[in-house]
Amino acid sequence: MKARKRVGPLWIALACVLVLVAGAGAWIVVQNDFAVREVRVTIPGPKQPLKAVLALPTEGKGPRGLVVLAHGDGVADASRDGFYRPIWEAFARAGYASLSWNKPGVDGAPGNWLHQSMSDRSAEVDAALDWAKRRPEIDPNRLGVWGISQGGWVLPKVAGDRTDLRFMILVGAAVNWLRQGEYNLRTELQDQGAPDDRLGAELRRRAAQIRLLEEGAGYDEYLASRLDDPPMSKDRWRFVLRNFRADVTDQLPRVRTPTLLVLGDHDRNVDVKETEAAYRAGVPQGLLTVETLRGGSHSAARYELDTPGSVRGLITYVAAPRSLYVPGYLDSLTDFVKKHGR
Repeated sequence: MKARKRVGPLWIALACVLVLVAGAGAWIVVQNDFAVREVRVTIPGPKQPLKAVLALPTEGKGPRGLVVLAHGDGVADASRDGFYRPIWEAFARAGYASLSWNKPGVDGAPGNWLHQSMSDRSAEVDAALDWAKRRPEIDPNRLGVWGISQGGWVLPKVAGDRTDLRFMILVGAAVNWLRQGEYNLRTELQDQGAPDDRLGAELRRRAAQIRLLEEGAGYDEYLASRLDDPPMSKDRWRFVLRNFRADVTDQLPRVRTPTLLVLGDHDRNVDVKETEAAYRAGVPQGLLTVETLRGGSHSAARYELDTPGSVRGLITYVAAPRSLYVPGYLDSLTDFVKKHGR
């Protein structure tokens, strides 16, 4: 009988690596498997069709409740590059579907989101809610809305105008466009360790820019000012010109639905103290719940993972997207919807 060849240490090590890679790959697949079924739909919008995704729970039967999502600033497809899927799943655990859409001009959607006012965006949410109420898979008596950042200028108007909402959830909601911009500028410079003279120069530049906005300056006049290097695009300047007076303060007393305000204590975009004070003063008594996330960023993600260029953040996004969020945040969404969405 021939003696068997011994398996060398190199082959053993290679086999172990392959097993680990296969195991890691399987784990990543599981972590990116969400308990929702995504259906692409087209909604007749107020100005152009909305290319949307309806994320339906995979468990349970019968018509579902629905949460309509409102994006923050910037380019955004329906899933916000996948960041919404854990949120969709959290709502699915409460028996609710989710609905969100590509911003106009994004991923094949018609239009240009930079041509929109905040009122235009509120009208989109209204159109989506009205469309959903006619869908057989949606329970028209169980409707809610969720919005982030700039969504704080979009959804309170909807919640004040409508009588068919069960709840509103806002994350990192802004109050006043100009004050929010200054806060963001100050925190960015602080994080960079900028000296006082640079801060002063940036604030003077910002004041000059605001004067142009208040005067209704056209794009050529803005370019001639040489205030920004590089300058905003023409569409972006017009977007800011259209929206820089946004302020939600006067709309808050009109809110008539239970509201969950989620704030991260490491929000560098929005002054959460101002936001909380404005909502406590404005939203009618008994309707507001405020939750502050320790270590939470502007988007309710873990702050250490939600910084530009974070390698850990990128790895977490790919390998375990639910873990991007502050522990307990997704459960809070589920619990709030269960409580108010029955």
